[in-house]
Amino acid sequence: MQYTPAADRYNSMTYNRCGKSGLQLPAVSLGLWHNFGSVDNFENGRSIIHNAFDKGITHFDLANNYGPLPGSAEENFGRVLKQDFTGHLRDELIISTKAGYTMWPGPYGDWGSRKYLISSLDQSLRRMQLEYVDIFYSHRPDPATPIEETMGALHSIVQQGKALYVGLSNYTAEQTKVAVEVLKSLGTPCLIHQPKYSMFERWIEGGLLDVLEANGVGCIPFSPLAQGLLTDRYLNGIPAGSRASKPTGFLQEGEVTPERIEKVKKLNVLAQQRGQSLAQMALAWILKDKRITTVLIGASSVAQLDNNLDTLKNTAFTKEELDAIEAILK
Repeated sequence: MQYTPAADRYNSMTYNRCGKSGLQLPAVSLGLWHNFGSVDNFENGRSIIHNAFDKGITHFDLANNYGPLPGSAEENFGRVLKQDFTGHLRDELIISTKAGYTMWPGPYGDWGSRKYLISSLDQSLRRMQLEYVDIFYSHRPDPATPIEETMGALHSIVQQGKALYVGLSNYTAEQTKVAVEVLKSLGTPCLIHQPKYSMFERWIEGGLLDVLEANGVGCIPFSPLAQGLLTDRYLNGIPAGSRASKPTGFLQEGEVTPERIEKVKKLNVLAQQRGQSLAQMALAWILKDKRITTVLIGASSVAQLDNNLDTLKNTAFTKEELDAIEAILK
């Protein structure tokens, strides 16, 4: 069935400038970390991507190892692009990918060497059937590779036309400061940083956000719902089939403590008082900081995506609400 994008797709989304760049990103971006791999239903993922674009989400975030199997999220996304985003629709999209975690065996399939980053992006472009990505990230810092080599590879990738912008992910404040300075000296500014950030994971408030603001770098937090913990899913314990119920899940059973659940229940009450779901309030709480360019969400269904997008109907907080949230999180 032929896909025709909604004519009003830009009417309801908010777009924010990314740092001091010329690029604007939607307030909510879609990550393909889960639910878009070879083990998942392709047509379901395709519907989610269609619906996201129809609602004004222009930014789709991937990495070389997203799946499972590793690489399969990029392959499936490439299929959707080729089938449905024909003509000039590619020019309406911001597509990002990353390299930094284990992707193939041997010494050249991991971390941050020039060899790995450039080879990995070449593979990613083939999987997605693209000539370039809009943003390419160093997915994590490499303690054994000089940061000048890793940043030099990112610079070369832009010079080669394989990416329009570059970014960092999972770098500490100090590592980010150094990396940003190296990139600036090369003539390829750092566009954006992708850190883990949520009500339960607040390390970026200890310096990283200040570094990003001082250097005109955007910020796109991942795992804003703490892998589902900041939703109504775990209010009564760990349900069967949830991420925390699986031994290989990114949310471990040990993280779903009675103390955490008690906090989630109190946050849920506050969200209801605001006329929001807990997930919506947790996303709005991140977007309240003007140093945040966009928040990265996942989705397993069109309905879940729509629920998260309804966050944008209420992103303002009173001082009393913020104080109440802090009191709960202490």
